[in-house]
Amino acid sequence: MLIEQIEHRWLAAFERTFMLCKIQAGDVVALLTESQSRRVNVDLARLTLQRMGAQVFEVCLPTPALSAPAPIRSTGASDVVQNLVPVVAALQRANVVIDCTVEGMLHAPELPAILKGADGVVPRLLMISNEHPEILERTVPNPALEGVVRNAMKKLRGTQHMHVLSKAGTDLNIQLKSAVVGGVWGFCTKPGMVSHWPGGLALAFPAAGSVNGTLVMTPGDVNLTFKRYVRDTIHLTIENDTITRIDGEGVDVDMMRSYYQTWIDKEGHRNACAVSHVGFGLNPAARWDAMTFYDKRDCNGTELRAFAGNFLYSTGANEVAGRHTLGHFDLPMRGCSIQLDGLCVVNEGVLVQGVFESPAP
Repeated sequence: MLIEQIEHRWLAAFERTFMLCKIQAGDVVALLTESQSRRVNVDLARLTLQRMGAQVFEVCLPTPALSAPAPIRSTGASDVVQNLVPVVAALQRANVVIDCTVEGMLHAPELPAILKGADGVVPRLLMISNEHPEILERTVPNPALEGVVRNAMKKLRGTQHMHVLSKAGTDLNIQLKSAVVGGVWGFCTKPGMVSHWPGGLALAFPAAGSVNGTLVMTPGDVNLTFKRYVRDTIHLTIENDTITRIDGEGVDVDMMRSYYQTWIDKEGHRNACAVSHVGFGLNPAARWDAMTFYDKRDCNGTELRAFAGNFLYSTGANEVAGRHTLGHFDLPMRGCSIQLDGLCVVNEGVLVQGVFESPAP
């Protein structure tokens, strides 16, 4: 297990990232934390911001009691703010919000209100994923990644049909008409922006009734909710957005069935089994094998969402489709080919060269 303490190289990594966010001396910066936050990251952020001359204040909230029927991990939908008006009001008036909550505010219900700002101030928010600082050090954002992600988002917005195939048997059809497209490159520079560190992926939230086909996970693919490389082959049948069959044998199949059934029994519907978002990783610095080197407590797995060429299939809440649930899976997969309106952008797990890069000046 790695030690969590202040290291000069980690201060340097935080400073580099905050400089990319264009944080200036005199900026008011809010640290949003909770009682279960990884304290070393909070301290690294605070010390770095103070060294940069920012005016820093911390809003630290108690981590709420569990309300779910099963453990929840890596949702990006922290429930720590609890719609507390004074908390939202404080964050609205900061130039920058540094989010160090455990699950992150990326899909939290309070985020739109926070980003509206107040008193002429519109904040931007950087979510620092709940990772050991060594992981953050390795994945300090590269400015060049912004153009790549923006180009990928542009292609997704102009696409009607995404087709995902693999030699293992994946054959998935995704209609992207009316989908909402997003992307992150690890830093945010403008009011109202949101990003997370590590970053480097583009994705789409499909409208209701847009996803059908077969998804086949094979050994080495990743279940990030379980923080586990799968060792069994899992066949998922998807009809009208929803996983209707889970075929295969082995503990990975049993665990997925069990977790989904927990949410179905609790909520009385199958929203946890339905698609949340689809996308692909674009970050050449992010590693597929990184989770091998860290204890589970040290790793949130955001890096594995971003490794270049992965196909990311996620189930759970999707506001575009009108579905809400705390049940969530992020499933980065290797070896897939992704076509956007017939154009191959990922070929058997490798980004097609030149598709998303900006032309040389």
